[in-house]
Amino acid sequence: MSVIFLLIIFSLLLAIVFLMAFIWSVKDGQYEDDYTPSVRILFEDSNITPTIDNNQLTTESSTTTKKA
Repeated sequence: MSVIFLLIIFSLLLAIVFLMAFIWSVKDGQYEDDYTPSVRILFEDSNITPTIDNNQLTTESSTTTKKA
């Protein structure tokens, strides 16, 4: 019977710790920006690949064509 009381006390302390961590993260601004992650997939990243041309390192976009 005493084990049940110990488990109840331990679970309540653990629940309080998780509640405090949640409140701390909300106050710290962890959940403020909920719009950007949902539209991030809509923006196209420009793929920059390094190429070597005449012993110089240049960057080209992947949408441009290479000269022969």
